[in-house]
Amino acid sequence: MKLTQLVMATGNKGKLAELRALLAPLRIEVLSPADCGVEGMEVEETGETFEQNALIKALAYMRATGLAAVADDSGLSVDALEGAPGVHSARYGGPGLGDADRVALLLEQLEALPVEARGAHFTSAIALALPEGDGFVVTGECYGTLTREPDGEGGFGYDPIFFYAPEGCTFAVMAPEVKNRVSHRAVAMRLFLEELEKRL
Repeated sequence: MKLTQLVMATGNKGKLAELRALLAPLRIEVLSPADCGVEGMEVEETGETFEQNALIKALAYMRATGLAAVADDSGLSVDALEGAPGVHSARYGGPGLGDADRVALLLEQLEALPVEARGAHFTSAIALALPEGDGFVVTGECYGTLTREPDGEGGFGYDPIFFYAPEGCTFAVMAPEVKNRVSHRAVAMRLFLEELEKRL
């Protein structure tokens, strides 16, 4: 497979920078949607799994640009809620809610549970779609427990209540360089790179 360029299906500058740094040694240029004239493109995530949604987005951007495309889908699954919010993590509780509102809703739902019953894990699925039809999806996970109240100003989403025992703090307290080494997305990115290198 000869791959010199790909588009990442995100407007998140942090994700773009991360993928650019990872793929620089392979001499693969990572383009943003804006670089390809498809900035703001809406893709309906109709999948029932993170892997399906990542692939739906990657395929949509590949078809729109004619280039290889990478997309990710991620979220939080809570054991006591039978895996919710899961693929609905970014929309949990309905439209109009911000990150803090979703965190508050989740804490309210888990209020009566002791620490040992507050297990949860983050999942990140990363998909590559290629114009010639071959591609792949990898998945990374990170396990922890949910705190009783938010702690920390860093990160985003559910990071302030996700406690990662090996580091003894929530993702929102953790230094970015540490989080970028242990998080679900970090695990998925390593797997993505391994799979990509096999095919080049």
